[in-house]
Order: sequence, then structure tokens, then C-alpha cells
Amino acid sequence: MAETVLITGATEGIGRATANMLADKGVFVIGIARSQPSSDFPGAFYAADLSDRNATAQVMTTIGANHAVDGIINNVGLNVIEPLGSVDLEHFDRVIDLNVRAAIQITQSLIPEMRKRRYGRIVNLSSRGALGRHGRTSYSAAKAGLIGITRTWSLELACDGITANVVSPGPTATEMFRRNNLSGPDAAENKKRFLTDVPMQRFGEVDEIAFSICFFLDRRASFITGQVLNACGGSSVGSTAL
Repeated sequence: MAETVLITGATEGIGRATANMLADKGVFVIGIARSQPSSDFPGAFYAADLSDRNATAQVMTTIGANHAVDGIINNVGLNVIEPLGSVDLEHFDRVIDLNVRAAIQITQSLIPEMRKRRYGRIVNLSSRGALGRHGRTSYSAAKAGLIGITRTWSLELACDGITANVVSPGPTATEMFRRNNLSGPDAAENKKRFLTDVPMQRFGEVDEIAFSICFFLDRRASFITGQVLNACGGSSVGSTAL
């Protein structure tokens, strides 16, 4: 397992579950999020708004000066649901910026030291939405873009002892997902709609996604790079497969 791992979007959901799982394994975790965690974070925490390029640069300068980072989990993201014909281009820019630009900026800031040590692990979080879903023009573009970026990074970094892989979750019962989709008068219909193409007929749990991320971070996963692990209950196969 990588010794020091940076996680973006680390205070709740998949990010926090991964932070807890890694800390339990003895990994030193560095978390970044826009606001302070609601409970004690299991490692070093830095508050920064990663939608701001300057704030991102500043926090990465601080982290680079204080930590030797072995692993990066680019987990922070944004989804704005708008059907084609109603896609606000400012919203599109925001979604692409936070999902893709932040991952590039953060990774680029840490790659030089990883190359010097000839070791590193990069895990980018995509989504079942990369395969297409109603109302997800911006989000699908961003998450599919992360897959393409990861494949390119895997080629560029293969000779440096650095792997780059993707975990692509299906519908996962994070706090935010439950708030946005599984509460209120439309909860039952929303649940049915989301589970229509999930053969397991249930939502993923955050620990299940965290386990998938930890697999790629393990030192023994050294011959695996450029790959996409769909932790999706089977929703990436059958009628939705590329």
C-alpha cells in the first residue's frame, strides 16, 4: 500500500470512506475539501476550494512542501443535470473544470517528486454516467474525459514506476446521493429509475467503492495501469456497455 495518499473531496461519501479505510491500514492520509469535516479527519486536512485554480495552486504548494505523496485519489466532482437543449454553458464549464482541470492540476503538481522516487499511484474517480445517462451531457463528458486522461497518463508514466487507473462507480448511496435522490415525494420513483439497469438491484455502499480504490493503491498492483474498474453492480454491461 502507498504510504502517503492525497484524497480530494475527502470529507464525506466515497472520499471519507476511503480515507477511513486507508488510515485503518496504516496509511498517512491527506485530505482536501472545501469545508472542514464534520468529525475528526483520520490524517492531515487542508481546506481549499478546488474550483478556484489559485486556491488549488496554493494548497498544493503547501502540501508539496510538507509531505512526500505516494498516491493521489482524484475524487472531487460536480454534477449538474440538464437535458440537451437546456445545457447552460457556464454550468458545463464548471463541471469540466472541477472534475477534469482539478485532477490535472493536482496530479501535475505531485508528479515531479513521484518521478524522482520512481513510484506512485494515481486513481481517478469516473462514473457509470460516463457511459451515458439522461440529463448528464456535462457530467458524462467530464467523467469520460477522466478515463481518456488516465489512459494517456498510464502510457506517459509507465516507465517511471507510476500507475494510473480509474474506479467507475455505479449509483452509490452516499450522503449527497441520498439527500438529492432518495428523499422527498419522488424517492420511490427515483430509486426505481436508478436501479433499472443495475442487475444487483441495489445501490453500492461507500466502503465497496473505497475497497476498489485501495486495490489500485496497493504496491502489489504494480503491473496494472490504464485500467477501468467498474464498481457498479453490473450496470456497465449488457445494454449500457460501450
